[in-house]
Amino acid sequence: MEDCKNACLRNYSCKAALFVDTSYYYPETRGCMLLSEVFSLIDDEGGSHNTSIFLKVTNARSKRHYPLPPIDFPRKKSTSGKIILGSSLGALFGVCLLVVSCIFVFKMKREPEEPDEFSIDKVPGMPTRFSYNDLKTATNDFRNKLGEGGFGSVFQGTLSDGIEVAVKRLAGLSQIKKSFLAEVQTIGSIHHVNLVRLIGFCAENSNRLLVYEYMSNGSLDRWIFKRHQELTLGWESRRKIIADIAKGLAYLHEECRQKIYHLDVKPQNILLDENFEAKVSDFGLAKLIDKDQSRIVATLGGTPGYMAPEWLSSIITEKVDVYSFGVVVLEILCGRKSLDRSQPEEEMHLLGLFEKKGEEGQLLDMVDKHNADMQLHGPEVVEMMKLAMWCLQSDYQRRPSMTLAIQVLEGFVSVQDNLDFNFINAPARRTIATTGDDRDAVHDGTTLFASDLSGPR
Repeated sequence: MEDCKNACLRNYSCKAALFVDTSYYYPETRGCMLLSEVFSLIDDEGGSHNTSIFLKVTNARSKRHYPLPPIDFPRKKSTSGKIILGSSLGALFGVCLLVVSCIFVFKMKREPEEPDEFSIDKVPGMPTRFSYNDLKTATNDFRNKLGEGGFGSVFQGTLSDGIEVAVKRLAGLSQIKKSFLAEVQTIGSIHHVNLVRLIGFCAENSNRLLVYEYMSNGSLDRWIFKRHQELTLGWESRRKIIADIAKGLAYLHEECRQKIYHLDVKPQNILLDENFEAKVSDFGLAKLIDKDQSRIVATLGGTPGYMAPEWLSSIITEKVDVYSFGVVVLEILCGRKSLDRSQPEEEMHLLGLFEKKGEEGQLLDMVDKHNADMQLHGPEVVEMMKLAMWCLQSDYQRRPSMTLAIQVLEGFVSVQDNLDFNFINAPARRTIATTGDDRDAVHDGTTLFASDLSGPR
């Protein structure tokens, strides 16, 4: 009986122990039953045998604890316990977050604010905004003038960090805003080795200035038009300059997010660095065109002598730049301006002379006579003139793209046959006027004939 009682105490699930002693009828017969549930204590046998029942109860007063065996089955956690635990952890996390935030705010208030090294004005490649006084100081009060064009003057300067720059100060009330926006929107957002880099700008009150990288060898015109021996360029240098111009224009036409028409390609807008690498500059007349557009309607603009015949119809494509490129190539090879009033009347217009010599098969006579190296490479120069001829076709659809022109320069493509020497085919007249000499852009005004675009037929 004692063993039966202790067995129930050691068993966690035992609620009662039933001990039956039948040794009175059957010697040495006894039995023990451990009950996990107790439903009734009625003896159905009518007390025919000796039965003892032990019920397990909690004795809170005596605090007695009986040794129990290890429990190896899972115990179910209560839902209320989970809720309490989750709430506690959430509250603890919130307190920690609040403490960290307070510490951060406190440190920010105590530490002096440092300038943001990643501000938009300091991101490499982005134009910097200068104050007018900054540029006035950099240019020594605009004293060293490098040149002057239709939209303003250009001055040499040095920034506070020692970088040499060229500062263009725009002038003219009617065109200043359009020219300024055109340059910042185009050259300010693109980068190419054959495009002059816009370092920064100034838009303060009525002052509009553009800051470019300084090109130590100046513009191309002073190297091909002036007759000073120290400023002469040989055949290889001229050929490379022509290729550089073509690459810069091809990038504008075909490789930018939007197509860009320069609309004022001429030697004055081609700058040379210390290595005589050519860069296209002056985007005051440039137009941004969506990729899905092939032509635009534009008011007449550009420089007489470099303007394509289709300007008279105001229907403009990128081929107007190709035409101007052809004029520049011819000027580089011949060493003279497209309109040279110092020449006899029959030779005053370069394209008219080119047409005549081409029909006579005497293009070699047009090679720069003041340059011995150009004369030495006469046959190669004449072959290059054929590219100029292709670019100067009156029908713009017959002109090559700038990419195709590059392939000709690199020897991968031949110049198209059956080219038309009739470079000027524009019978109409246009009501416009010029300001200053032939370096300036064309503006609306008085009468201009087709011959004023690129010379007479």
